[in-house]
Amino acid sequence: MTDKPHQNLAIIGHVDHGKSTLVGRLLFETGSVPEHIIEQHRKEAEEKGKGGFEFAYVMDNLAEERERGLTIDIAHQEFDTDEYYFTIVDCPGHRDFVKNMITGASQADNAVLVVAADDGVAPQTQEHVFLARTLGIDEMVVAVNKMDLVDYEEARFRAVVEEVRQLFTQVQFRTEDASFIPISAFEGDNIADRSEETPWYDGRVLLEALNDLPEPEPPTDAPLRLPIQDVYTISGIGTVPVGRIETGQLRTGDSVSFQPSDVGGEVKTIEMHHEEIDLAEPGDNVGFNVRGIGKDDIRRGDVCGPADDPPKVAETFQAQIVVMQHPSVITPGYTPVFHAHTAQVAGTFESIDRKMDPSSGEVDEEDPDFIQSGDAAVVTIRPQKPLSIEPSDEIPELGSFAIRDMGQTVAAGKVLEVDEK
Repeated sequence: MTDKPHQNLAIIGHVDHGKSTLVGRLLFETGSVPEHIIEQHRKEAEEKGKGGFEFAYVMDNLAEERERGLTIDIAHQEFDTDEYYFTIVDCPGHRDFVKNMITGASQADNAVLVVAADDGVAPQTQEHVFLARTLGIDEMVVAVNKMDLVDYEEARFRAVVEEVRQLFTQVQFRTEDASFIPISAFEGDNIADRSEETPWYDGRVLLEALNDLPEPEPPTDAPLRLPIQDVYTISGIGTVPVGRIETGQLRTGDSVSFQPSDVGGEVKTIEMHHEEIDLAEPGDNVGFNVRGIGKDDIRRGDVCGPADDPPKVAETFQAQIVVMQHPSVITPGYTPVFHAHTAQVAGTFESIDRKMDPSSGEVDEEDPDFIQSGDAAVVTIRPQKPLSIEPSDEIPELGSFAIRDMGQTVAAGKVLEVDEK
């Protein structure tokens, strides 16, 4: 472990825009992947007739992914820069995997948006930016990738930058909080060192931009909230829930409560990166053991918090949502699936309370009959199964969600208030 501040960095963008190659390149340039591993991947890639995929292979080390040439799950990789110790949350770009992207983006402090110079903004670029914005990512570094395919033309770079700026304006993402860098992840241009191919560019290279990201303010003053990703049984220890601490602190000896399963106990041990620790803080991915809790008592989607300030469980909740795409209209009674932190629960639109103007936030209409693509609204939702969720102005980390239906993200939103069970 290092004593540098830690950042979780999401790499987002459209499916073929070069995210995996960029991640592989970042790990290589920061010395996080030894040369011989890259060599090995290079050989393998060439044998499969996919020369040039070696950096992507560093990330996609699942055999199935190699066969399909897609990034499926979120691979966690770490690298150091001069200022930070980064964990990369490599978010799959492919449509089927948007829900991984949702749980992935919600774990990130900042993001690198990869946009291919030859392709520009694609539908998925839009969706990812929208989700990142809704899920609270503050700063975006925009890597205009594949500059080698457009002969490093400045005009093409400027055109893509303009497209992305328009997209940011559309989703109310402050463009002054973004930096735009022309890169080639494949050739290594403007990643660690300034490229001779882009004499017209005098800004920062990618690693400099990552060094300059603001340090995330750890939300330690909020109560502990730790959404459970998985529950394992480990011989010699017992039941070990695993998850990332969103807010607060977890100490050995703490009395904790898991909601909505409504069980609790005392924390016996905490482990991070295979080392036992006494105290874990926001951003830490931990496994921990709680006295008296069995594998069947808790599940993914539960949230762990202090026994004396347990996570809220919603009977209903009011939320502000933006509808991204829906083939028809959304009316009360509609029941899609809500993805909030690690939970996936069906929820029914009990009422559509008011329609908002998405650009100004002013109320357009009280109690509308329906909402459709492009609309922003305040709605009341009744989860079909117990769901632990928090108002976003109290605990933003547990106050955002995505709504999915028919294999796509229909809307995203944030919780305004929770009517507890």
